[in-house]
Amino acid sequence: MTAIDWLLIIFLAAALYAVWKQRASRLAAQTRHERETEEHNQAHADAQHANTARMGAMLDSMIEGLIVIDVRGHITLANRAAERLFSFSRTMIGGTLLEVIRHHEVASLASRVNAGEEVVEHEVRLESPVVRVLQISAVALRDAAQAPAGAVLVFHDVTQLRELEGLRQDFVANVSHELRTPLSLIKSAAETLIDGGKDDTVALVRFLEIIDKNANRLTFLIDDLLLLAHLDSGRAEMRLGPVTVSTAVQDAFDDFSTKAASRGVTLTNEVPPRLVAYADADRVRQVLANLIDNAIKYGAVNGRVDVRARQLTNGAVEVCVRDDGPGIPPESTARVFERFYRVDKARSRDQGGTGLGLSIVKNVIQAHGGEVRVESTLGAGTQFYFTLPAEKT
Repeated sequence: MTAIDWLLIIFLAAALYAVWKQRASRLAAQTRHERETEEHNQAHADAQHANTARMGAMLDSMIEGLIVIDVRGHITLANRAAERLFSFSRTMIGGTLLEVIRHHEVASLASRVNAGEEVVEHEVRLESPVVRVLQISAVALRDAAQAPAGAVLVFHDVTQLRELEGLRQDFVANVSHELRTPLSLIKSAAETLIDGGKDDTVALVRFLEIIDKNANRLTFLIDDLLLLAHLDSGRAEMRLGPVTVSTAVQDAFDDFSTKAASRGVTLTNEVPPRLVAYADADRVRQVLANLIDNAIKYGAVNGRVDVRARQLTNGAVEVCVRDDGPGIPPESTARVFERFYRVDKARSRDQGGTGLGLSIVKNVIQAHGGEVRVESTLGAGTQFYFTLPAEKT
């Protein structure tokens, strides 16, 4: 081969090498671009998944229930609180709101929003699986062109709030009634004296006794209400220390000996002399006073009131105040610790009670970390039990 031939071969080889190198570089750049695009897409997908997971976790951590529907009324999103409120599974998402939650009033509310109302506030009552009162806020969704895109429904469980409002109303009504009775008697007695009754010595004494008795009744009621308010708020100070239970019972018996004698009631202290609880001595005497007073008032005439106590296996001290009266009807045993609840309303008011004694007993014992209960059989008497912490060692 001549020199010219070799030069041509070398030239062709160089040209082919240059083409190959350019193609390889182009393929490497394309591969790198594809890899970077894939990594970018994967990072975007991971970020989107993480955002979705975070959003889902946020929605599931909400106390309020949340349901999102589209313009056709189909559920597109629901959180865990909504599932619990309406007892459905997320596998049902995609169905219509009425099919999933089975509540016509809520479905009608959502239809109103889808029909054009921007915001709707409403309150509904659920009867199943448990009774609940829900406050619903429904807001219309719009797309970029401001066309209807569905609605967001937020469910606030206000059951406890409505129950508390009912209790407050009942409490105010009961307090008003309890205050009105002694006040009307005081006013009536005072008017009688002003109108000339003071000139009759016998009438004067009788009406002054009425005023004094009902003024005391008002004082007891106010004191009990203030004590309950302190116990409810947790501000009632507890001076804890060792309390010899038999001594506390005997002190209460001494206070009520005259009242017990007037009804022929025998008081029996069966508490072991060395049994000691760790509690507030004044509060324990208050509990015993309420229970023993009730046992004397509502027990049998010429009957007996016994107080017993024992130490339980968990170390707590259990005290029982028992009478042999007519007993409490079964429908009333669950309510006797409610404020102002009376088994026999006429007799209780005649006896001068405030209707708060057993509620105070319950709150004082619970403030000690103990429990209180009642057992009763009609015609066979009543036993009130309460527990106190044992003496600290």
